[in-house]
Amino acid sequence: MGCFFSKKSRRKSPDKEPALTNIEEDATNNITATSTEVNDTTLSTNITEEAPKQYSWDKRPKVDPKDFMLTGLKDATVGRLPGKLNGQQFVIQECENCNIYVFDHSATITIDDCVNCRIMLGPVKGSVFFRDCKDIKCVVACQQFRTRDCKKMDVFLCCATQPIIESSTGMKFSCYQYYYPDLAFHFKDAGLSIFNNNWSNIHDFTPVSGETNWSLLSEDVAVLDHVPLPDSESEFKSIRISTEVGRSIVPLTKGGRRQGSDESCLFVFFAGDYTTANARKLIDEATGKGFVLVQTKEVSMRPEDVSRVFGDHSEGLIEWVAKGPVVALEFNGDGVVETCRNIANDVFSGSKVFVSEDKDTSSRDVDNFFNFADMQMGL
Repeated sequence: MGCFFSKKSRRKSPDKEPALTNIEEDATNNITATSTEVNDTTLSTNITEEAPKQYSWDKRPKVDPKDFMLTGLKDATVGRLPGKLNGQQFVIQECENCNIYVFDHSATITIDDCVNCRIMLGPVKGSVFFRDCKDIKCVVACQQFRTRDCKKMDVFLCCATQPIIESSTGMKFSCYQYYYPDLAFHFKDAGLSIFNNNWSNIHDFTPVSGETNWSLLSEDVAVLDHVPLPDSESEFKSIRISTEVGRSIVPLTKGGRRQGSDESCLFVFFAGDYTTANARKLIDEATGKGFVLVQTKEVSMRPEDVSRVFGDHSEGLIEWVAKGPVVALEFNGDGVVETCRNIANDVFSGSKVFVSEDKDTSSRDVDNFFNFADMQMGL
């Protein structure tokens, strides 16, 4: 190996390097190979030690589509417990003679080709769409409600927009009446207001001359006669449910039914820490005295809307509408204006409210506010 370090021979030509001896060539090749192996090992080590890059979608929990579907069931009590959907889409299809309970909020729900089923749906942020269904009784809260090619449905509805039926017959509607412990939170998660309910304002997309495709259920209708409680052996037996009017998360309103009096009153709560609680207390106070809650709305107002809606009473209200949405309620019954004004003074003296001044102008108050609210909501 000593010759490896000996001096090179004198060049014979300035333009050419002398050829390497066999020993020098072998040694050079060995060094090159060793260097390559070292580099490969180093590269391999770096690759092994470097953690794979994490993306946001890699961290999402894996979703099994079967967890978000009910398909082809018969004579069963099924559904989802709170926390199982958590805002995802849901599909119900080809079920027969089933009791279906969804105790959670969701993005959208479609119900296809179901027959003779009882269905309770927790709040839905988007649309609920029934297609090709027959003999359905259901409790539904959603942003949009639509049916197509359906027959004989009884619907207890809370809908933020105008419900639409298309090529559907024998449709009957009533106001939503339901309670379970997580329901108020689910309404909030779904972005729904309990005060925005257009359950009786139905639009028939395919009306037939001389025929009526929809109607309202009787005022004394009982939810449990249509959608029973889950049976005691089901997975839902531990959920506390009530369909009593006083427990319902959504206020029971008369809607489009004929009113019993020519006197109505507008009562408006401006934004505050207890707006919802105050509105509920007012409902209890007024209905307890025999008056009827006709409709409610929760809507945001701009400063320029105040004078148009409240007219001569708008002074001092502009600063209040800037604080947040207002909640308005219409009550009906002989003597309702005087009673509401007394309740405002006795119970809500610490809150900012508007109450119709007298029965001669109260109808105008009601029309001004709810026409404005309907325009704001695109109704």
